[in-house]
Amino acid sequence: MSIFEQFLNHPKNRRNAVILALLGAITPLAGLHKFYLGQPLWGIIYLLLWSTPMPRIACAIEAIWYLIQDQEQFEVQFNGFSSPSNNIAASQQVGAIANALRELDRLREDGLLSEYEFEQKRRQLLERIS
Repeated sequence: MSIFEQFLNHPKNRRNAVILALLGAITPLAGLHKFYLGQPLWGIIYLLLWSTPMPRIACAIEAIWYLIQDQEQFEVQFNGFSSPSNNIAASQQVGAIANALRELDRLREDGLLSEYEFEQKRRQLLERIS
């Protein structure tokens, strides 16, 4: 693994991203935070536009954005970590839909739902998953 790949794959720290973005807002080195966060194309664009105020303004906005963003959102966006609470909620939702499908199937077998009604309700429930 090359040094560049190691640099891109290491876990990113929100504090470092804020500091680099603020440095980019007050110095001509705009875009360093983009390299740090694994977005080298944007970093190059920021460096190419160093003579204009656009990258500095963008750096200031991004520094504020990183500051107000909570740690969990930062981890998901820049480190690729998924939120465990979201995974739990999604699995609970899938479980509830599976139970509802079983109940619908039981009602269909008992003759309380027609085949058409069962299929319609089943599709509605399955659309909630995706």
